[in-house]
Amino acid sequence: MDVTEDTVRDVCTDTVFERGERYLSEGRIHEIHRVDSTVTAVVSGSRQHDVRVDLATDEFDPWCNCPYDGPGACKHVVAVLLRCVDDPPPDDGDQLDATLDDADADELRTFLRDELAADADLRERFLARVGEPTTQSVDELRTAIDRRFEETNPEYHVVFEPIDFTQWFDLANEYRKQGRYASAATVYRALVESLDDNMERVDGAYGHFSRAFSRALDGYVDCVATAERDADAVTDAVGFLEERVTSGTPFLADHFEKAAADLRERGDE
Repeated sequence: MDVTEDTVRDVCTDTVFERGERYLSEGRIHEIHRVDSTVTAVVSGSRQHDVRVDLATDEFDPWCNCPYDGPGACKHVVAVLLRCVDDPPPDDGDQLDATLDDADADELRTFLRDELAADADLRERFLARVGEPTTQSVDELRTAIDRRFEETNPEYHVVFEPIDFTQWFDLANEYRKQGRYASAATVYRALVESLDDNMERVDGAYGHFSRAFSRALDGYVDCVATAERDADAVTDAVGFLEERVTSGTPFLADHFEKAAADLRERGDE
């Protein structure tokens, strides 16, 4: 997608566009980098915010860890996109490729293995990419997701700002691309459970958490329906959804009820 002022305007409101222009002119963009079509940056506001955009996708697939919960992209994303209109960062992809081509295979393998051994999340994404099933249970994945809620505001039980769930959605998507729908369903279920159990502590960025919940729930239903041809397995998943209707967050009950009905119908096809 071409990055022009018009295409940037298309992904945000007029007010946000003006604020993004001001942030750019004030020099608030720091540490901006590009590899292929992916641009990452740090933008200073009330605090430092991480931004990521993909210049090759429709609407740039923007992500920012700020608490903005309005329509379209936030001012931090807009500032980065506007920077890419007039002064795009150099593409480090060729240098990265050249370095990888020149690297010793044994040294590269040792480095990769050391990194995978030290980082469980990276290890899981690597295994997903090469086609291996998930090594983590729902409970193990939930522990990591729940930790994000605890770390966001450690002094209080309330969560005011968005939480970045990208790594789990990316992991589930990788499993789906590999055709490992049962593994993807495991990741989606962990997200669904954690979001459901933590939703009542959310006091801000409601749209962000609601969208994440809906995305995880839809992904779970789709993957269970695709992966499980065993009627008993589908029944178990429907049972989980129906149990959440009464035990979960009250205002999410209708979502669970509709998801259970959808999965039951798809299982009967």
